[in-house]
Amino acid sequence: MAIITYNKLVRDRIPDIIKQNGEQCVVRVLDDDEYLAMLNVKLGEELKEYLESGDVEELADLAEVMWAVVEAQGLSKEQFDEIRLTKREKRGGFKDRLLLVQIGE
Repeated sequence: MAIITYNKLVRDRIPDIIKQNGEQCVVRVLDDDEYLAMLNVKLGEELKEYLESGDVEELADLAEVMWAVVEAQGLSKEQFDEIRLTKREKRGGFKDRLLLVQIGE
């Protein structure tokens, strides 16, 4: 069997799933700085997958990583939502589907 090196952040149950499939894997626990850095890489990966496919399942993966970033930054979901709602109140949301075409003459 060939050894494949990944060095990528995976969901918590992936090592168990790999073992259930009769394969072996090596994992290590990241420190706080490594974890946040790898979450940011994963965020980019998931965004790219969603943009390429348009699949809502990929958007769910993106949200899962986003919530992990929020928690790694030391915020609760409630604190993050408060930030989001404050920003929406000040600048609006995207419900009106506005496309800014031009400013000035």
